[in-house]
Amino acid sequence: MSCFTCPPVILTGQEALSCSIPYLKSFGSRAFIVTGKHVGKSPMLADLQHVLETAQISSYVYDDITGEPTDTMIESGVRQYTESGSQFVIGIGGGSPLDAAKAIAAMSVNEGKISDYNGREITGEIPPLVAIPTTSGTGSEATKFTIITDHEKDIKMLLKGDCLIPKLAIVNSDFTVDMPKSVTAATGLDALTHAVEAYTSKKAFALTDTYAVSAVKRIMKYLPVAYENGYDGKAREEMSLAALEAGICINNSSVTLVHGMSRPIGALFHVPHGMSNAMLLKTCLEFALDGAYDRFADLARAIGAAAESDSDEKAAHRLIEEIEKLCQTCQVPTITGYGIDKEQFLASVEKMAEDAVASGSPANTRKTVTKEDCIRLYQSMV
Repeated sequence: MSCFTCPPVILTGQEALSCSIPYLKSFGSRAFIVTGKHVGKSPMLADLQHVLETAQISSYVYDDITGEPTDTMIESGVRQYTESGSQFVIGIGGGSPLDAAKAIAAMSVNEGKISDYNGREITGEIPPLVAIPTTSGTGSEATKFTIITDHEKDIKMLLKGDCLIPKLAIVNSDFTVDMPKSVTAATGLDALTHAVEAYTSKKAFALTDTYAVSAVKRIMKYLPVAYENGYDGKAREEMSLAALEAGICINNSSVTLVHGMSRPIGALFHVPHGMSNAMLLKTCLEFALDGAYDRFADLARAIGAAAESDSDEKAAHRLIEEIEKLCQTCQVPTITGYGIDKEQFLASVEKMAEDAVASGSPANTRKTVTKEDCIRLYQSMV
């Protein structure tokens, strides 16, 4: 049996925010807004606050999410949520504020430290969550996951639970147009990673396959366009939909090797999640190919990179070639090109490999993945 979950309400399009008023009013009369400094000063937040005022909902803004969220940011947010007397949580921004909003909502009603929940299912009722993405990549608006850094252990914790799925997702691609090219690339390739891994995961099934193939097709066609011209409305709209689709996918069939190996790089070397995924894409997918030639071949044929007459093995390699071209178009750097010291990276390989395997994500790959495999793949990157 397969179980399919997603937000109960998803609003898309230019009128999504204004149409959200009836739903927002049902969540309470005081909202706790979680965001970062950039969005906190932007017209997007002003638009949100105007809608809340129209709905007669007061709000408190917590805009201290700088970079990817840490346990200390969450602790501060929980304290302010409680002191502000808020009744529900709105995350607006990229994946970091959305992930932080989930963690704050969860920890506002759960005992202990957030690290106590690493590897455990978070259950029970939490304050209603609203997610408003301003990037098109993480899919956090649709998922039951949140990634929070444990600053003491230098690991990225993957926290999960159906209660973390937002009650309302508001997806307006107009909010993504001012993303710089580097963020467009990193988030877009993050979404591509979600879709490819969800389709090739051991946990994939018919419903996730439909969303995954659709997302891959959109991203391969429109990410280069959005990267070159961020004001192309059609490309931004398609990328927002693709990120949403890919988020729904990983909510149900999960991720695999790329994500497992990506989180330790982000935790130790402070590389944004989407960028560390992009750096690993070719290396990890090539390793996984012979465990699922047929699945990778399906994606190659879906994007027109291979013919029906091509063998699955040949078609699968064509997909990797197209993904590599996309990474080149988006100017994805190497590990050392990003500025990470080679010797420091190699000295961290064993810990990263241990953390990758411990995350559980590599086990979803349709091929056995060992710690030694992860060590070898990390070493091949420099």
